[in-house]
Amino acid sequence: MKSVVVFCGSSEGADKKYAQDAFALGKAFAESNIKLIYGGAKIGIMGQVASGALTNKGEVIGVIPKFLMKKEVYHPELTELIVTLDMHERKLKMHELSDGIIMLPGGYGTLEEFFEMLTWAQLGLHQYPIGILNTNGFYDALLSMMQHMVHQEFVKQINLDMILVANTIPDLLHKMAAYKPIPVPKWLTKEQT
Repeated sequence: MKSVVVFCGSSEGADKKYAQDAFALGKAFAESNIKLIYGGAKIGIMGQVASGALTNKGEVIGVIPKFLMKKEVYHPELTELIVTLDMHERKLKMHELSDGIIMLPGGYGTLEEFFEMLTWAQLGLHQYPIGILNTNGFYDALLSMMQHMVHQEFVKQINLDMILVANTIPDLLHKMAAYKPIPVPKWLTKEQT
């Protein structure tokens, strides 16, 4: 992986460990020469992951829609800041710039961005490793819900297995580096087209 998009919150959350892990992930990227692609803000754990990389001389590209420039307070010290017209263009640009995906703790926006990229992988639009850093079990309930979706036959186990989950940064980066993509699905047979 040469560049990884990180989806995470514009708040720091209730547990200080979220911000600590975000900063440490940015630092790990810098030390491994992995370019950080993220939402461009200097606040919340978004700002922490960027600061972790920048403090350690890493390369950081922020991608932010114009209307969020003030609300999310863009980071002024980035290697590059890309301003998009809207959220859709933002996600597409992040996708184009990255070859891996990590989700840290966050809210609705974090989940929406992550699940769109996951859906694209399920549809065979990319084969990037997709990781969740499950700091202090933040995503345990979500992972349980996704397993329930498998049991209820709305999601296939092979698609759930695309998600690489770890509680520590070294474990997650190791899993992502070793990831072997699943075969591209065939959604329609020749007779159905």
